[in-house]
Amino acid sequence: MEMKRINAGKLRAIGYDARERMLRVEFDDGSAIDYSNVGAEVWRKLSTSGAAWSYYRDNIEEEFTGRRSTVRKESGRKALDDLFGG
Repeated sequence: MEMKRINAGKLRAIGYDARERMLRVEFDDGSAIDYSNVGAEVWRKLSTSGAAWSYYRDNIEEEFTGRRSTVRKESGRKALDDLFGG
């Protein structure tokens, strides 16, 4: 799933898998929540909102069932290898 980096309230990244209808929200504390059965319209509104944190709190957090996880951090070595072809 491709993640869109944002800086809105506690949100740091959001991503959407249209085939699976899954929304992933990553937070500033390193936690993440995966929401199932999220429609494309909700994703469009969240990803284009000028107030993504407010939209998330008002329209997603309490409306959808989420599964908590953690953000996978890439190792510094892997990031350098990806950048320089190592």
